[in-house]
Amino acid sequence: MSDETPICSAKGCRTAAVWVLAWNNPKIHTPERRKTWLACEEHREHLSTFLGVRGFLKDVVRLDEWERQSGS
Repeated sequence: MSDETPICSAKGCRTAAVWVLAWNNPKIHTPERRKTWLACEEHREHLSTFLGVRGFLKDVVRLDEWERQSGS
């Protein structure tokens, strides 16, 4: 894993990210704004649930597809 490899956003995890969790907090973000967390396979469900129960989760997309869509 290089210094440029995206890593999982779960606390203490250093595993390469595979998923992008797009979210926003409607109390502080405009509806079109998307913040992102990255997730490895192991933490995707946990992080998705954390955001989902708060009503923040908007989309879960594979990292390679997210990069294609954003032109990165």
